[in-house]
Amino acid sequence: MLIYFLQRLVSVIPVALGVSLICFMLVHIAPGDPLTAVMPVDATAEQQAEMRAAYGFDKPLPVQFVLWLGNALTGDLGTSIASGRPVADEVMRAVGNSLILAFFASAIGFPLGILFGFLAGTYKNGVVDKVITGIAIAGVSVPNYWLGMVLVVIFSVSLGWLPSMGAGPGGSTEWAWDWEHLRFIILPAITLAAVPMGIVTRTVRALVADIRSNDFVTALYAKGLMSRHVVAHVIRNAAPTALSVVGIQLGYLLGGSILIETVFNWPGTGFLLSNAIFQRDLPLLQGTILVLALFFVVTNLLVDLAQPLIDPRIRRT
Repeated sequence: MLIYFLQRLVSVIPVALGVSLICFMLVHIAPGDPLTAVMPVDATAEQQAEMRAAYGFDKPLPVQFVLWLGNALTGDLGTSIASGRPVADEVMRAVGNSLILAFFASAIGFPLGILFGFLAGTYKNGVVDKVITGIAIAGVSVPNYWLGMVLVVIFSVSLGWLPSMGAGPGGSTEWAWDWEHLRFIILPAITLAAVPMGIVTRTVRALVADIRSNDFVTALYAKGLMSRHVVAHVIRNAAPTALSVVGIQLGYLLGGSILIETVFNWPGTGFLLSNAIFQRDLPLLQGTILVLALFFVVTNLLVDLAQPLIDPRIRRT
């Protein structure tokens, strides 16, 4: 077990380095000068050179990458070009809001996906299976930003039950665990949970249907085991693969909510990333992408470490 854990931990290092290199290069491939948005129109050549030197853009890209990576390892992600504030402070504030949104979306999407998938797989090709499959396909197929706008039209504009934008009363970006703030998270959480719910449902349905068709399930019934004991065996065999899918979808919830956060004006990493793109704020863009990518890497690492605890056979693979 210890060797397995160490192997997984060591394998994260090259992945993290590769992710940091890709994050750095992607933002530099885009055309345009990021400093044009903050420099005066009549800026002299000397002023432009000073500005580029201040942000390190006057150095070759390999040197810029080494310096940026070295600073990032110490927690220094640079300074935002647009706001002039430390990128780390901006990103951490947004990460907190995204984690809150991801928590509520997970609490909605994952339990429903597992429950629906198990029911559909148990009653394969029946009415329950067809209804649940239709719901899952709709959840995956419908664009989440469109679903968000439809929910806003129904529950905010027409019925007036829920707020449509922001994270709190009066445009507040500070979260509090009370009803006034919870009302603001219901619509974005439901919208964000739609795709993971559909994917988890389809995955668990296929797993349960396949496992129940195996000979060992028939043998368990033949031995006289009660249905709840057979169900426990089915769940145990389906859990490792289902956990992998849940881990991937959790990474999506943390880093793939840019459109939803933009629609609902939720002050998370997706909204921050959208602003950084439009403002051509390279330090903020690089820092946000790096943090989101590392969240995804860490989430998958935790899933890899948890799988052997559920299925000991994985330790020998």
